Amino acid sequence: MFRTHFHVDIVIDRNDIDRIFEAVRIVEVVEEFVQLKRRGVNFIGCCPFHNERTPSFIVSPAKNIYKCFGCGKAGNAVNFVMEHEQLGYPEALRFLAKKYGIEISEKELTPEERQQSDRRESLMVVSAYAARIFQENLHNTREGMAIGMSYFKERSFREDIIRKFELGYSLEARNAFVQKALKDGYKEEFLVNAGLCINGEKGLFDRFAGRVMFPIHSLSGKVIAFGGRVLKTDKNKHIAKYVNSPESEIYHKSNVLYGIFQAKNSIVRHRKCFLVEGYTDVISMHQAGIENVVASSGTALTTEQIRLIKRFAENVTVLYDGDAAGIKAALRGIDMFLQEGMNVKALLLPDGDDPDSFSRKHSAVALEEYFSHNETDFIRFKAKLLLDDAQGDPIRHASLINEVMHSIAVIPDPIKRAVYLKEAAEMFGMDEQMLAQSADEKRKKLFKEQRRRTEEKPVVEDTRDKEMECAEQEIIRLLIIYGNEKLFDVDEETGTDEVSVAGYLTEELRTDELEPQQPVLRAIFEEYEQQLKASGRVDDKFFILHPNPEVSSVVADLITAKYKLSSIHEHNGIQVKTEMDQLCEIVPVHLLAYKQKKIIRLLEERFISMQKALEAKDLETYDQCYAQYTALTEIKKVIAKNLGNRVLC
Repeated sequence: MFRTHFHVDIVIDRNDIDRIFEAVRIVEVVEEFVQLKRRGVNFIGCCPFHNERTPSFIVSPAKNIYKCFGCGKAGNAVNFVMEHEQLGYPEALRFLAKKYGIEISEKELTPEERQQSDRRESLMVVSAYAARIFQENLHNTREGMAIGMSYFKERSFREDIIRKFELGYSLEARNAFVQKALKDGYKEEFLVNAGLCINGEKGLFDRFAGRVMFPIHSLSGKVIAFGGRVLKTDKNKHIAKYVNSPESEIYHKSNVLYGIFQAKNSIVRHRKCFLVEGYTDVISMHQAGIENVVASSGTALTTEQIRLIKRFAENVTVLYDGDAAGIKAALRGIDMFLQEGMNVKALLLPDGDDPDSFSRKHSAVALEEYFSHNETDFIRFKAKLLLDDAQGDPIRHASLINEVMHSIAVIPDPIKRAVYLKEAAEMFGMDEQMLAQSADEKRKKLFKEQRRRTEEKPVVEDTRDKEMECAEQEIIRLLIIYGNEKLFDVDEETGTDEVSVAGYLTEELRTDELEPQQPVLRAIFEEYEQQLKASGRVDDKFFILHPNPEVSSVVADLITAKYKLSSIHEHNGIQVKTEMDQLCEIVPVHLLAYKQKKIIRLLEERFISMQKALEAKDLETYDQCYAQYTALTEIKKVIAKNLGNRVLC
């Protein structure tokens, strides 16, 4: 039995899980979310889990694992889906099973079991249920067809587009949805936490009653939230035109873009993304044939949303309608794109048009032609906008130049900055060197401010604990990668002809009671021992494909760690050895280093116990601790002598 401190709720048949792991190709899975380029036998891209400009995210097809050398995240395809989509283990398996067309057997969850299941997964389930009910309302009820479908038809949305975006309708009755959901066995807790209903003074009622519904999808196509538009007005009270789902465990609006699921493949194919503001802007452009488009859904653009776009393309064009106030507010977004190293252009639509109305008037060919002829780089767009506002005022004109210099200053690439500085100098008729100096000063100021904010963050780290963790990780790494390899030819004490790395390490650790203290590493060690006793050897893939996602993630991280030893080759007549060639030296040395850190930890504990005993005038306890301290000190000396001046790789 696998003993650990974490719990995995698996309701999928074990044979089906094995079939999923056999079918999965990690490159195919990751490529849905990250731009990858082949580099030798592996693939490389920018990590989707942290912000980086230089790719350090490696995907290994041979091992079926990924590893980011920037943030350290690693694992197999299931780990990736869990981490990226914030899914539970069973839900990630279902995602992959669907992708590879694998039918799975699982027990139907009762309402009681649903309540006990993973909280996040439950919110996903109830959101998917709501999306299905809203679609049924739209297509199969008189009210939905008369009100909701009529609205979509007025906007000229085709049936296939309505179904593509899973548009729906929430019945007008105050609690029609919540009553049906409760009747179908869904718990009030999850209905409220998913933002589908509100618990008011008069009981539960629907948040979206009487609205057409726009489901918001995650990158993998899961419904995580909704936007609802009211169609009726009441002169006696103010009713918000749009209502969106509140923040929840599965929906963080600053991390989401409307339409990203439907657009991601087109964005990769065109290497470009169009950014609009609203739901209908996205839908109308899709219907017109422009699919590489997403919306910020009326919220202020965030860095997380920009990085989401950057995963698929570095080129973005922001579409604006003729609203001058809205355009000026959106200029901040241009600087944010530039700061993330993206290539940004702006496109101003004709007066009276927004992306929705403009798309409904033109074909895909006409739209593409208009976009290509009218989009402009950020400098010309920003300069023209601000020059019109300055109206010949020299003070405001100078302020405009400073605004443009600020935009150039945030660009991380020095070559791009130089190109834009040259263009700005020509546009404003000013000395290029003077503008470059202004941009440099602004960049230094930005850098100082960023450093100040960074230094204000408290950094607390127990170095000794970190060293102990690293030592434990190194022992488990050697065990998993080289456990089946021969370490010594003969063991004179036991009379065996051969000693493996696994046999040596497990015996030493168990004899000296030095098992790892980190829960997941201890669990791996204990199961490794069981597998070793049962079959005499352990396949490293057993842990890479382990049903416990935390185990497989940790193991993938360990076996892809960077090491200085290179493959054996001739270089100027000198033969360089691999780590494998030096196991007889490396394994004992790392074991000694591990023991040394354990001894140091024990010495610290005994010293503290001695001090406490003295304060309490407990001489008996003091003498016992002192004797232990002395014995440990002698052991430490022996280990130090054996280690000598070795430097561990």
